[in-house]
Amino acid sequence: MDDIRGKVQGTAPTPLSVLDLATVGAGQTSTDALHAAVRIARTADRRGFTRHWVAEHHSMPGVASSSPAVILAHLAAHTERVRLGSGGVMLPNHAPLVIAEQFGTLEALAPGRVDLGLGRAPGTDGATAAALRRTDRLHEGADDFPEQLAELIRFLDDDFPDGHPYRRIHAVPGPVQATTAGGVQSPHRPQIWLLGSSGFSARLAGMMGLPFSFAHHFSARNTIPALDLYRESFRPSAVLDAPYAMIGVSAFAADEAKEARRQVLTGALNMVRLRRGAPGLVPTPEEAEAHSFSAVEQDFIDDWLSNVVHGTPDEVRAGLDDLQKRTGADELMLTANAHTQDARVRSYELIADAYGMPDLG
Repeated sequence: MDDIRGKVQGTAPTPLSVLDLATVGAGQTSTDALHAAVRIARTADRRGFTRHWVAEHHSMPGVASSSPAVILAHLAAHTERVRLGSGGVMLPNHAPLVIAEQFGTLEALAPGRVDLGLGRAPGTDGATAAALRRTDRLHEGADDFPEQLAELIRFLDDDFPDGHPYRRIHAVPGPVQATTAGGVQSPHRPQIWLLGSSGFSARLAGMMGLPFSFAHHFSARNTIPALDLYRESFRPSAVLDAPYAMIGVSAFAADEAKEARRQVLTGALNMVRLRRGAPGLVPTPEEAEAHSFSAVEQDFIDDWLSNVVHGTPDEVRAGLDDLQKRTGADELMLTANAHTQDARVRSYELIADAYGMPDLG
């Protein structure tokens, strides 16, 4: 198994990684968003970021990442070093065998570079989740998560016991090819991470000895309790001998603090609309600045932006350093949600420069 732990670059307090939602802004197409995703992945690859993950969301006009495996296959063709993964695939939405086949294919395309981050939330509203799963029993899907996870791992390892109804079913590409006449064993397998925004997955990840990624960027109040629970629950495994926790962080750097504020306000307004049940394209900075927020909306905006590390590169570096000290996170995964694609790419460059991370060309 490849080492899960990332490598610190420059003066960063931990390894740094990237989470991309392939956001679609007003006046843009999904093609534009996916081209930007390639640019961001190339930047992550060149500047020494450890991972580049994409998230699964559905029925949201402003997010083009409904099919992580498809996007990751494309990114694999445009990168060389950065680990590629899902942040995450929502396991209850899919048959475990399908996920094992998709990520086994990705591992064959990019050996030793594939992470399989798994969540138990639907990544969308209830009606869309019902359409995805062909059932209205959504709560049952979340409750079945541990069993679905165990099934997925057995497909990835090809080790169902004798007598199991799936014993003769194999996820291909996968280990069964090595036990077939003339087969050769691959030294790599997708690395499984559990994702969460509460304590359920934190405890499960700890009990299974798996790495854990917490969604600090939209559940900041639960970050430290969830990480504490993960560490307290941790049991060493063949995967990890000690806890390894990553947190997702909204972070945005610009040459001037005012410009950083303009950009992150677009994402904040988009969240206001999402909370109203009216998700849309990410608004332009001009639209966000001109928007008249109600008192309730302004309170939400202020609270939301208090957890977005933004400003000049030096300000962002100081904010990330402080966050890492407060949480003890082993890795920080940065997401830059804003309308302007050039500004998003430049934000990652500026953060890398602020930490003296290499330019690998």
